[in-house]
Amino acid sequence: MGCGTKEPKITQLCLAAIQRLMSHEVVSEAAAGNIINMLWQLMENSLEELKLLQTVLVLLTTNTVVHDEALSKAIVLCFRLHFTKDNITNNTAAATVRQVVTVVFERVVAEDERYKDIIEQPIAVQGNSNRRSVSTLKPCAKDAYMLFQDLCQLVNADAPYWLVGMTEMTRTFGLELLESVLNDFPQVFLQHQEFSFLLKERVCPLVIKLFSPNIKFRQGSSTSSSPAPVEKPYFPICMRLLRVVSVLIKQFYSLLVTECEIFLSLLVKFLDADKPQWLRAVAVESIHRLCVQPQLLRSFCQSYDMKQHSTKVFRDIVNALGSFIQSLFLVPSTGNTSVTPNQTGSNPSGSTGSAQTNPGVLGMGGGATVLPAFEYRGTWIPILNVTVQGSAKATYLEMLDKVEPPTIPEGYAMSVAFHCLLDLVRGITTMIEGELGEAETGSQSTTETTSLPAQSSERQDLQSMSDQSDKELVSRAVWEEMVNACWCGLLAALSLLLDASTDEAATENILKAELTMAALCGRLGLVTSRDAFITAICKGSLPPHYALTVLNSTTAALSSKSYSIQGQNVQMISPSSESHQQVVAVGQPLALQPQGTVMLTSKNIQCMRTLLNLAHCHGAVLGTSWQLVLATLQHLVWILGLKPGVGGALKPGRAVEGPSTVLTTAVMTDLPVISSILSRLFESSQYLDDVSLHHLINALCSLSLEAMDMAYGNNKEPSLFAVAKLLETGLVNMHRIEILWRPLTGHLLEVCQHPNSRMREWGAEALTSLIKAGLTFSHDPPLSQNQRLQLLLLNPLKELSNISHPDIRIKQLECVLQILQSQGDSLGPGWPLVLGVMGAIRSDQGESLIRTAFQCLQLVVTDFLPTMPCTCLQIVVEVAGSFGLHNQELNISLTSIGLLWNISDYFFQRGEIIEKELNKEEAVLQKQAEEKGVVLNRPFHPAPPFDCLWLCLYAKLGELCVDPRPAVRKSAGQTLFSTIGAHGTLLQHSTWHTVIWKVLFHLLDRVRESSTTADKEKIESGGGNILIHHSRDTAEKQWAETWVLTLAGVARIFNTRRYLLQPLGDFSQAWDVLLDHIQSAALSKNNEVSLAALKSFQEILQIVSPARDSEKPDTPPAINVSVPVVVGATTATSLGRSFMRTDSIGERMGRYSGAELPVVTDEIEDLNLWWAAWNSWYRIGSESTKPPITCDKLTFIPSQPFLTALIQIFPALYQHIKTGFSMDDLQKLGIILHGAVSVPISSDASPFILPSYTEAVLTSLQEAVLTALDVLQKAICVGSENMQIMYPAIFDQLLAFVEFSCKPPQYGQLETKHIANAKYNQAEWVALNYVPFAERSLEVVVDLYQKTACHKAVVNEKVLQNIIKTLRIPLSLKYSCPSESTWKLAVSSLLKVLSIGLPVARQHASSGKFDSMWPELANTFEDFLFTKSAPPDNLSIQEFQKNESIDVEVVQLISTEILPYANFIPKEFVGQIMTMLNKGSIHSQSSSFTEAEIDIRLREEFSKVCFETLLQFSFSNKVTTPQEGYISRMALSVLLKRSQDVLHRYIEDERLSGKCPLPRQQVTEIIFVLKAVSTLIDSLKKTQPENVDANTWAQVIALYPTLVECITCSSSEVCSALKEALVPFKDFMHPPASKDRRRGVCLFSIFLRSREVTIWTSFPTEHPEASPVKPPAGKLCRRSSREA
Repeated sequence: MGCGTKEPKITQLCLAAIQRLMSHEVVSEAAAGNIINMLWQLMENSLEELKLLQTVLVLLTTNTVVHDEALSKAIVLCFRLHFTKDNITNNTAAATVRQVVTVVFERVVAEDERYKDIIEQPIAVQGNSNRRSVSTLKPCAKDAYMLFQDLCQLVNADAPYWLVGMTEMTRTFGLELLESVLNDFPQVFLQHQEFSFLLKERVCPLVIKLFSPNIKFRQGSSTSSSPAPVEKPYFPICMRLLRVVSVLIKQFYSLLVTECEIFLSLLVKFLDADKPQWLRAVAVESIHRLCVQPQLLRSFCQSYDMKQHSTKVFRDIVNALGSFIQSLFLVPSTGNTSVTPNQTGSNPSGSTGSAQTNPGVLGMGGGATVLPAFEYRGTWIPILNVTVQGSAKATYLEMLDKVEPPTIPEGYAMSVAFHCLLDLVRGITTMIEGELGEAETGSQSTTETTSLPAQSSERQDLQSMSDQSDKELVSRAVWEEMVNACWCGLLAALSLLLDASTDEAATENILKAELTMAALCGRLGLVTSRDAFITAICKGSLPPHYALTVLNSTTAALSSKSYSIQGQNVQMISPSSESHQQVVAVGQPLALQPQGTVMLTSKNIQCMRTLLNLAHCHGAVLGTSWQLVLATLQHLVWILGLKPGVGGALKPGRAVEGPSTVLTTAVMTDLPVISSILSRLFESSQYLDDVSLHHLINALCSLSLEAMDMAYGNNKEPSLFAVAKLLETGLVNMHRIEILWRPLTGHLLEVCQHPNSRMREWGAEALTSLIKAGLTFSHDPPLSQNQRLQLLLLNPLKELSNISHPDIRIKQLECVLQILQSQGDSLGPGWPLVLGVMGAIRSDQGESLIRTAFQCLQLVVTDFLPTMPCTCLQIVVEVAGSFGLHNQELNISLTSIGLLWNISDYFFQRGEIIEKELNKEEAVLQKQAEEKGVVLNRPFHPAPPFDCLWLCLYAKLGELCVDPRPAVRKSAGQTLFSTIGAHGTLLQHSTWHTVIWKVLFHLLDRVRESSTTADKEKIESGGGNILIHHSRDTAEKQWAETWVLTLAGVARIFNTRRYLLQPLGDFSQAWDVLLDHIQSAALSKNNEVSLAALKSFQEILQIVSPARDSEKPDTPPAINVSVPVVVGATTATSLGRSFMRTDSIGERMGRYSGAELPVVTDEIEDLNLWWAAWNSWYRIGSESTKPPITCDKLTFIPSQPFLTALIQIFPALYQHIKTGFSMDDLQKLGIILHGAVSVPISSDASPFILPSYTEAVLTSLQEAVLTALDVLQKAICVGSENMQIMYPAIFDQLLAFVEFSCKPPQYGQLETKHIANAKYNQAEWVALNYVPFAERSLEVVVDLYQKTACHKAVVNEKVLQNIIKTLRIPLSLKYSCPSESTWKLAVSSLLKVLSIGLPVARQHASSGKFDSMWPELANTFEDFLFTKSAPPDNLSIQEFQKNESIDVEVVQLISTEILPYANFIPKEFVGQIMTMLNKGSIHSQSSSFTEAEIDIRLREEFSKVCFETLLQFSFSNKVTTPQEGYISRMALSVLLKRSQDVLHRYIEDERLSGKCPLPRQQVTEIIFVLKAVSTLIDSLKKTQPENVDANTWAQVIALYPTLVECITCSSSEVCSALKEALVPFKDFMHPPASKDRRRGVCLFSIFLRSREVTIWTSFPTEHPEASPVKPPAGKLCRRSSREA
């Protein structure tokens, strides 16, 4: 009533009171209706409008009694007031309306809250779907429904259903109200189907309808082209519509799926370049609101993009943003006043050139701070700080009061779009990664990172996740679809922005977004997208247009990807090459042919950091993208000049080639940081899972392969980045090295083979470092228990052996050396590999390499033999042997032989342990072989394993024994035989068979073959300045030494180990083979070898029979032959080099003590061995002493020491075969002895063999020959009867030697010279002085004959005759003998022999066995006593007298031993003797004596003895046989006749010569005859008268006249002799005592008368009865003057 008064004051009071009442909630529903009616009237009267509004608000907010029409009326009242002219009322009413609408909907919420427990029952009957019935709604809900429905009607310019009385309504206000309701009370619409229906049926169509002007409008299109004028977009409506759409999408997306698709498509369209700038700006803001809601975006993706025939809404949104950003750079906005209107828009490719200046940047130069901005091809767009990260704070969507479109500041749209992208990336990555994390923890299994290296477009295999729930699978599909939908557009936009960004913060954000996306793609296994983002970062890191193949190929792949918006393909613009960044580094590009330099900007470095960050934090998901990342890093590192250091870490280093790298101080400080990040990156690989690690390794390997390809064919510094990082990666992943070892080392081995030395060096460095690190790392389980791992680690070291580059091999060996020094004790099963490395070094690989390898081997042998498995010892032997065979360094070869000796010592010392271990191993191998059904195959198999080890050692030394170098051969030979000698006793008995046949004889065969085929050319020097001795100056001579050493060694083993060898089954064959070798060596044309062969022969002949071995003393038998030692040069050779023997016979016997005594060998078998030896000896002897067929300078003549040794062997050999030695064998021996003695010596050796030709000494050979015969004769002497028939043969042999004194033997057709004429330096042959030998032989003959003269065989075989026959030669020559001593010895020997032999001959006179001897003897006497050779002129008187005394001795022998036994002697022989004596009694010896010597030189004594002998037997008192009388008569008759003849001839010559003296010779002769006559008469007088017949006396007396005739001679000597001759005739002057006597005197008288000469002579008066005529005393005989 009060209000009805319409009085202002009353109305105010009343309204205040009503308000008070309402606030106390005392108003009923009816009252409320009345109040509203009353307020309506006031409104119509325009009274208290503000109070009205206040009252309505109080009424509706304090209680809920107002419903239906009342409520509707109240709301309409507020609307009416809103449209008044008064601004205040207007605005207040607007606010009130907003509040009232809110209250209405709040009531619904409260109502729903009240009925929420009982809300289930009244489920509304869902009748028609066209128009929902409101009857089912509760009161509040019904009011809200009616209100909302009418709002839609009003906005759509239709009449309201419920708000009756509305007069006018603006769309802007209606849209705002709709938006606030939808935004504030979404649950109402979602809970009540009626409201949902309104949304679908009323709101969405309304929005779409209102949008139509915006959709159709094209900015800049001419109106004439379209049929009807297009309504211009109206900013307030458009902006509010977008706000509504935002709310609809945000709150009711689930209800309005289809409608939202339309809205979103519209939004995308609004971004088109032909739309007004303000429209694009608000559209971007709207999209930004969506982008900060990742769950919503997820829904879009699920609802649209993942449906088959649906619009790819999510993808379109992202692509549209990208396109929008791109368009901003290409088409300048109207608000962008800073860019001059050039053709930027019409020339999108930027071909205006980079010289075009940028006004934005220029305007801010001169020290002012540069605004953050994007700049692209001359378009400069500032970056505005438009929003806070993660929130979509819109500017233009909030401009509700603007009616006209605002001016959009430059850069605003770009900044919002930029933030859209960043928030989009942040949102979806945060969401997906969060869900991924939950899924991973929920399923307790890691999602598999990409493992499909070469498939860039395929999705990750989902099979690996089959254990996860369906929900997770669905989630993963959604995540993948989201990423697949957005990555292309994102990448295009971000790449463009990255390129355009001039602000570090913006760049950082872009890079962060790219990094986040790359990581997310990686986690989801989306290879292509991941690679694309990584490529973008990589490209950003490198200078523009940098030629990096891997990135360019990836970009090409991307450009083929579909990039479209709403099905329309969009052209992606490529990043520009212009850079407005600060250049921080200038360097060389890593390329095959570097062209100039490249520049790095600060942005490049920033990108590089991001790349490092990506690799460091997300390495696990990079997969195949490691290739991109690492390739880029490699190039950056190269440009920055970082070089690898120890352990693979990169350090700043100087550029090696081209212009030096230029670095600013800014980047210089960054370099250590980058370097450490790089290192940390690879250190962090230890946290990667195995698959990711493999990707990293593969990437590094392929990168390295590229670097290797680039480094081919040039010596430029290669990129070592990949190799260094492989090393770093390997070092930090030692704990799981097994999984990466093979690919890692496999690649490094390839690097090691590269021709570029620097590349190789690093490959080797990396590989060896890894191996060393792997061995020192404390693995779990430790390496000692993980044999497989240890072998795995060491295997690459062995593989390096296949590489021929010396620098690699040096590294390899240095590594081995370090491993040995640090890990040698624990190598265990790795030893074969390590030893294999040493053994793989070849001779052609250089000295330093061999030396290093050998150093390793020395270390092994000295320190590690006890620690290695015994099975490796064989390898050590083989390796040591192989070093011996290296021909680079002689010292190494020799030292390696020393090592083999040390190894053998080690075997010896630890024999038991080694044997036990090897046997155990053998058993295991045997078992394995049996299981596999194969035969165990190893060298020397049947022998026990320990013996095989020895055999391998021997075999190796055997190989070295035939090395081309003499020093090695010599050393190896000595070591081999020392080893067998020292340690051979460790071998099993059966193994000796192998030693003999496979080691020793095999070696002998090879040495023999090499020696016989060796080169005879002279070697000038031994390398360097070493001179070679002439005895070693050809290969043949050097091999000779080896042959000598080998043969001696084998023979020694046969000697010292006979007790072991003989029980072997084939000892006799072995013996034959050894003899064959000795024979072939002895017959070789080399003096040294042949002599040594005989030494060996001697050695094996010293062997004692095993049966008698135990009786010997404890020392081995000395090699001692009882013959003189060889003299001369050969004793200085190394034949007799001694070897240490560690086992004596005593020790040997100890080993076979007790029951194990050696088996007594059968004597017959023993004998066979010796006969085999005899046959060999005979073959050697006969071959070597056989004269050559042709004779020239090259003819080989055996040396004296050789022949001496050959003959010296016989005595020792004979001891073993004497029981069966036959006559045939003796013949053979004789041939050899004769041949040996006949061999001449070379002139250069003669001074050593024959000290002087004047000295009469025997050579060693001659002594040996005589010794041999001496041994033989002694054996025959004590031997059986049937042996003694050999005496004559021995005599024959000796006599043949005796003949050499006068007739030296001829050696074939060889010309020999006397030693005095030989020249030492010429190849001449000198005949030996055989005289001493012949004389000695003669002495032996005499001695032997003395012992054997009576022996039947000696008698039967006419030995005496042979001796005489032989002696006749020197005796007949006498003074012509080469040596005076010869005939003298011959005489004395003859006398001795005859003194023994003649009695024997007489004894057998009747048998006729000696008949032929007598003539020979007579001739011998004749030839000697009346020799045809004249004595030498220089013969002294004393010598002559001595010689005469020898003649006298012979005559005395005749007188004592022959003539007394004439009755046993043939008559003819006696006659010869008599004739000879007769001849001797008057023979004049020489015509050259001086007068003073004449008496002596006439052999007076000899003649006298001859006479005496003749006379002794002529006037023998006892003539027992007619034979003796015959001798006497014949002797006298011959003597007297001879005297008569000489006297007559003298007288005649004297008469004829006149005053000339007669020749001295004749004078001497007559004197001799006269003396003989006096001697004869004296002798006749002494003889018994009955022994002289008358005829003899007549002959004597008949001499007297002849004597008287001689008294006229002029020679005083003749007169003197004549006087002596006549004196004895005085005895004939006495008267005879008897008739006979008288008769003799008468005869004498008659004789005198007949001569008609008167002689006066005076006879002495000793016999008075015999002097009938007494001439006057003192009267001398005178001759007539006529005769004088």
